[in-house]
Amino acid sequence: MYEEIPRVEFTPAAAGLVRRLTEGHGPLMFHQSGGCCDGSAPMCYPAGEFRTGGSDVLLAELEVEGVDRPVPFWMSRSQFEVWSHTRLIVDVVPGRGSGFSLEAPEGVRFLIRSRLIEA
Repeated sequence: MYEEIPRVEFTPAAAGLVRRLTEGHGPLMFHQSGGCCDGSAPMCYPAGEFRTGGSDVLLAELEVEGVDRPVPFWMSRSQFEVWSHTRLIVDVVPGRGSGFSLEAPEGVRFLIRSRLIEA
């Protein structure tokens, strides 16, 4: 039986950080752009704070235990064209990321790990 592989998932560490950030900031969203430096890192915002549009693709609405509503994960359409055959795994690592992403003051940053989706 065929089972669809999720396009995006959180590691347990990332899910734990999402729970903590939700407690302090309310519902969240992620956006993965195709820029350089921190622009290529997944950015976490309060839900609706980052404006999405026709140039973005909703990849997943991620369920996190202990969080009341799914966390949407968006990607720029141009980036999706490049990464369309990969599964994105959102992880957390020590270090400071972008000042625009909610985890920045925590001394950690979200990071994408990826795996090829095989047909």
